Amino acid sequence: MASLSWTHIGVTNNSVAEFVRNRCRPISARVGLRVTAETGREPDLSVTVNGLQMPNPFVIGSGPPGTNYTVMKRAFDEGWGAVIAKTVSLDATKVINVTPRYARLRAGSNGSAKGQIIGWENIELISDRPLETMLKEFKQLKAEYPDRILIASIMEEYNKAAWEELIDRVEQTGIDAIEVNFSCPHGMPERKMGAAVGQDCALLEEVCGWINAKATVPVWAKMTPNITDITQPARVALNSGCEGVAAINTIMSVMGINLRTLRPEPCVEGYSTLGGYSSKAVHPIALGKVMYIAKMMKSEYGDKADLSLSGIGGVETGGDAAEFLLLGASTVQVCTGVMMHGYGLVKKLCAELKDFMRMHNFSSIEDFRGVSLEYFTTHMDLVRRQQEAIKQRKAIKKGLQSDKDWTGDGFVNETESMVSN
Repeated sequence: MASLSWTHIGVTNNSVAEFVRNRCRPISARVGLRVTAETGREPDLSVTVNGLQMPNPFVIGSGPPGTNYTVMKRAFDEGWGAVIAKTVSLDATKVINVTPRYARLRAGSNGSAKGQIIGWENIELISDRPLETMLKEFKQLKAEYPDRILIASIMEEYNKAAWEELIDRVEQTGIDAIEVNFSCPHGMPERKMGAAVGQDCALLEEVCGWINAKATVPVWAKMTPNITDITQPARVALNSGCEGVAAINTIMSVMGINLRTLRPEPCVEGYSTLGGYSSKAVHPIALGKVMYIAKMMKSEYGDKADLSLSGIGGVETGGDAAEFLLLGASTVQVCTGVMMHGYGLVKKLCAELKDFMRMHNFSSIEDFRGVSLEYFTTHMDLVRRQQEAIKQRKAIKKGLQSDKDWTGDGFVNETESMVSN
């Protein structure tokens, strides 16, 4: 990961004017990155994460796009870097979904049917298909796509034996990694499942201990945004042996009230419940949560190659993905975007991400991963930096302080600095 400092971007006590010019230029033009791209060479989107090799960083996020063999096969055929299946548990009979279970938020007035979709809410539960069926399909997919990455998403009740059994059974299918759902915001919290674990760091530490003592493949902990400080559970998961964290899952929400019927959406027999909010409108929130986790990981774990971060939230363009990668994510997950635009979306994502890389002459994801992270600081530091910049700009306008400051090389510019018109 490239490391930035103020000296990299040309700020010195004697060169504020250069700094002002530099900060408007593309980041790749003003940081000391080692860029090896050759003229005409195609940018390389491949990534290796926790030893898993993917053709690109785009991952199908756990949910409807990974609900069965047919759709997961379609994802591999379209070119997605990896697929995370819909979350499974030992007993699917307790999972009963309702319909409708989605609601959309459009730009414009309440109830608008024409505005752009900017938000999406679901009250959907984890997989309602028998575990045996899902396991059979995992095994079939790995047999047909041995070089592609298939990740099982799992969630269980507060029961060590149940977690151990579930891990053992999914690993027997040949899956490449496990993502643990510590973040589903709705459904069965009374059983200590989903966000009920992710919001309780003591409980999370215990369950992560069970999981990582049993698992033999990389484990990612999927974080809930419905918490004050997301770095706390992320730290607990990593300290408990998880190889990576994924963030964010959906945000607890009420999508809206139908002003004609006075009933909430999505409306089931006249009633509704809190759901999980996703799509474009959550992207800035997701970036903020990922930034906090990435800064914590960099500060406390350094650049350990065996730890990873997967960014999730409102990704519909290659630019959306680039933002997560610039913050330090290794992969980018897409779920709602696929539900809205189809599996072919990955081709657009790859093309747009390559365009971004060409613009900056990046040859690989690692050339720019995490580069923007160090531009986040405290408000007080922003005040200090601005005051210093103003002070330096004023000093430049005053011109030379003494005849001894004249130089031969900069004589013309030094003269110009003292001209009033």
